[in-house]
Amino acid sequence: MPLNESFLQELKFKTDIEDVISGYVSLKKRGSTSVGLCPFHNEKTPSFTVYNDTQSFYCFGCGAGGDAVTFIKKIENLDYIDAVKLLAQRAGIQMPEDVSYDDSLSKKRRRILEINRETAKFYYSYLMSSQGKTGLDYYLKRGLSLNTIKRFGLGYAPDAWDELLKHLKSKGYKPGEMVDAGVVKIGKNNRYYDIFRNRVMTPIIDVRGNVIAFGGRVLDDSKPKYINTADTLVYKKTNELFALNLAKDHCSDSLILCEGYMDVIAMHQAGFLNAVAGCGTALTAEQVRLISRYTREVVLAYDADEAGQKALKKAAQMFKQTDVKIKIPALTGGKDPDEIIRTLGRDKFKGMLEGASNEIEFQLLKLRDTNNLTTTQGKIDFLNSAVRILADTTPIERDIYLTRLSNELSVDKASIKLQLEDYIRKSSRRRQKSADNAIVNNSIRENNRASSENNAAIRQLKAEQRIIELLLMYPDCRRLCGDFDSGKFSSSFIKRVFEVIISRIDAGLGIDIADFGQFLTSDEIGRLAGIIAKSCKSGDAKQEFSDCLETVNSEYSKAHSKSSADMSDDDFRKLFKNT
Repeated sequence: MPLNESFLQELKFKTDIEDVISGYVSLKKRGSTSVGLCPFHNEKTPSFTVYNDTQSFYCFGCGAGGDAVTFIKKIENLDYIDAVKLLAQRAGIQMPEDVSYDDSLSKKRRRILEINRETAKFYYSYLMSSQGKTGLDYYLKRGLSLNTIKRFGLGYAPDAWDELLKHLKSKGYKPGEMVDAGVVKIGKNNRYYDIFRNRVMTPIIDVRGNVIAFGGRVLDDSKPKYINTADTLVYKKTNELFALNLAKDHCSDSLILCEGYMDVIAMHQAGFLNAVAGCGTALTAEQVRLISRYTREVVLAYDADEAGQKALKKAAQMFKQTDVKIKIPALTGGKDPDEIIRTLGRDKFKGMLEGASNEIEFQLLKLRDTNNLTTTQGKIDFLNSAVRILADTTPIERDIYLTRLSNELSVDKASIKLQLEDYIRKSSRRRQKSADNAIVNNSIRENNRASSENNAAIRQLKAEQRIIELLLMYPDCRRLCGDFDSGKFSSSFIKRVFEVIISRIDAGLGIDIADFGQFLTSDEIGRLAGIIAKSCKSGDAKQEFSDCLETVNSEYSKAHSKSSADMSDDDFRKLFKNT
């Protein structure tokens, strides 16, 4: 059963969508709306719009849209019920206890979180037992204190097939639930077994303090070296950052982004409490957007090896799509932050972080290391590469760097500038040619598609969408529906929205976008938000509504009528059955 209507209306009344979204997105007023950079895809020009009058949002870039509940679902990776609970708690409203609603997904989610918490406690207890000495010795040799081990909830998985399985069973959890949580697997003979065995364990904790996943590392040369929890109902590795639950209170100035869990743990122990890392995967667009919600500067403390530097370049490119500034330290004395801190100490590492440069300066420094600037050819090679780096900067940045390079290398600034401008022109022509080719190819594809589509079908789809727009803006149009059959809609989405609108109007209930959350998926809510965002008022709503209904009826009749030429012999004979 749906949630209590009176509860939902109170929640809607006490929830301001702009207030909710502004906690995640920096919004600017633009007339009656507010705009900002979309948190669901990378963009430099704001296309994310919040509509106060309809209490909805819509991104014209990626199509995400909906109400406050939809936004919280997407941004916090929650199901509908949990998103409602979060907003209710925020508004100071008690969730109804006397109403029956289907929260099976929510219950499953809570069950997984319970299993994860119990699993983390099991691994930690085992680490601290005499049987876990091997794992504890490993952490202590890596320089971790007992306090740090406890703070991060580090643990050790027994070298056995079913120790965790038996423990969780004793706590009342079913094997199938353990599989859902990603801590147990089913073997070939339908026998359950522990996924993590003989590994030191790192729990992944979200910003709300829930244990959502685990990372396990072997202590010998066996493969695979690392095992991470696969995606579950509560965990999607592309969306999470390790230790953000701890760093979020210390990152107003900047976040330090590392590659490994041990790097982060070592940095926190050394007092760098704003360090985080990705979760067993290369940096993703979702993680970049997550970082942009918490800080405006990120320090990329990636490993010094070839793979780490390659990942650093990719990360820097991804942050260019946001307004987050990046700094890159020149790390020396070890392959990663953990090793540098253990080898050189906290103060040396702190100095490296404080000396971090922006991306342009870092690239130029790396370029200096690969060219002998005491020779003429070295200077030429350096400058040929430097202009490629400076081409992707603002005019002010270019002027500053050109002046610096001219003074450092004793080369006329005008000459360097001339070569830079020539490179920019040639690059621009190449990009324009590529863009022109793409436009031509897209135009060809669009023309081919349009020519193959049925114009009548396009007309019907437009009429169907306009029916929804008019019903939402002018509910009185409901009276014109008569015995209209919603089965005549060609779009199943439009049919479902139409039926929800009609049933709610007939019951005297609201038809704001927030009233559809229980009946539509997040993607469908996004489509509905798009319809609302792009809708326009009508000069004569009732006449236009009637015309649209007639169009749908007419096109349906045409599509379902058969000419004698199309009929089978049996169908043709039936025409004369009663004559």
